[in-house]
Amino acid sequence: MRHSPISSDIPIDDIKPPLTSIGVIGWIKSNLFNGVFNSVLTILTLFFLCKILPPLIQWIFIDSLWTATSVECRSVNGACWSVVSANYRFILFGFFPHEMQWRPLLAMILLISLLLISRNRKFWKPFLLYAWIAGLSSMAILMKGGVLGLVPVESTQWGGLPLTFLLAVFGLTAAYPLGVLLALGRRSKMPAIKTLSIIYIEMIRGVPLVSLLFMSAVIFPLFLPEGITINKILRAQVAIIIFTAAYIAEVVRGGLQGIARGQYEAAESLGLNYVQTMRLIILPQALKIVIPPSVSILISAFKDTSLVVIIGLYDILKTTQTTLANPSWMGFSTEAFFFLACIYFVCCYTMSNYSRKLEKELGTSL
Repeated sequence: MRHSPISSDIPIDDIKPPLTSIGVIGWIKSNLFNGVFNSVLTILTLFFLCKILPPLIQWIFIDSLWTATSVECRSVNGACWSVVSANYRFILFGFFPHEMQWRPLLAMILLISLLLISRNRKFWKPFLLYAWIAGLSSMAILMKGGVLGLVPVESTQWGGLPLTFLLAVFGLTAAYPLGVLLALGRRSKMPAIKTLSIIYIEMIRGVPLVSLLFMSAVIFPLFLPEGITINKILRAQVAIIIFTAAYIAEVVRGGLQGIARGQYEAAESLGLNYVQTMRLIILPQALKIVIPPSVSILISAFKDTSLVVIIGLYDILKTTQTTLANPSWMGFSTEAFFFLACIYFVCCYTMSNYSRKLEKELGTSL
């Protein structure tokens, strides 16, 4: 009588799956070679990577120069990262006085620290609001000066990465609540509010951001009384806010439409008024639903801040272009814009990664 190759006295839990279905080999088999079409794509991808990566690594790291002069860079075949290392202070801080560039650097560190702290939901307590108020006040003092012995610096000298961060963070922070209000207004039962919200949303979504920036920089000052001027940075900030808010409004409206009618009826049965219903029941659910599209719009808005270059604001894109306009560094735009792309990638990837983390914590992912 033959016996089974697996002894009957071995617990089933101790029987391990084949090596080809677990670990790295199992992952490769199930994700890269789980079919003819997938296998062909994997092989073609590996082929192109083998063709592209070696010369790219050679250009970026092996044949590159990091601290050379522009003359020395022109004699090599690799990347000239000296265009960044020699001009990084102007690229990052623009025309801010050289000896006081520690101030925008400290302001950026404060802003990034607040953003990192705010990522953790366990810090979402009243003290965080006070921390933001104190941090933003400190940033304003550092950038503007004029108090505590700091030399005043005009906003026309602000530029580089601090200006990009200011436009992005404050623009996105103000645009989101405005977009939520517009979404509620578009679904309002009051004809006047609904009509005004629809007109605003459709008009703003019907024009590009470039046109709004031009209007804020060129046309809007024509309507101001003589002798009154509004800072160009503030005008650009407002244009970014009203543009982004219109798109956020449509995303939030979709989330509101996804809430079942029973939720409204349950709120009415509890005796909640409109404000309480929206604040406690409807909006928390709707905003969780639309986290992915909301973050996509916010990422696009962050990248769109680079459009302020067309109205003469020296954000990090404009300072990079100005550096490349120097005859000494002409011809090294690939390296400069690659550095710029890395900065944008880190910022956008951080936002995307946080949205996935928030979805997981709130249980909204599929």
